[in-house]
Amino acid sequence: MNPEDLKYHKEHTWVRVSGKKATMGITHYAQDALGDIVYIDIPEPDIHVEIGTEMSEIESTKATSSVIAPVSGTIIEVNEKLADSPEIINEDPYNKGWIAVIEMDDVSELDELMDADEYERYTEEEGK
Repeated sequence: MNPEDLKYHKEHTWVRVSGKKATMGITHYAQDALGDIVYIDIPEPDIHVEIGTEMSEIESTKATSSVIAPVSGTIIEVNEKLADSPEIINEDPYNKGWIAVIEMDDVSELDELMDADEYERYTEEEGK
């Protein structure tokens, strides 16, 4: 269920890495737990984010939840389509539902993230 080519943060965000660029979003597990997403506070381009800190918020019919940065760096691109259609995150969290692209400060931070199998085990434990 979780794509093998991604890395996962324990706060239920993912990254797809290409060089120093990390496209990120929230995981299927997170969108499923949130329910119907009705709004996302899209982060601003050119701001710097730190791994493990809040970079935006998502509102669903159930709750408001923080989106946690999976890596540190500068946001160089955001998914503007989410402003009018936040439900894209529910429909396709790993592709069309991406949130931002971060130019990473330190690619070694990727070593702190989980692979798909580790994340699967982590969510199974969390769900108990």
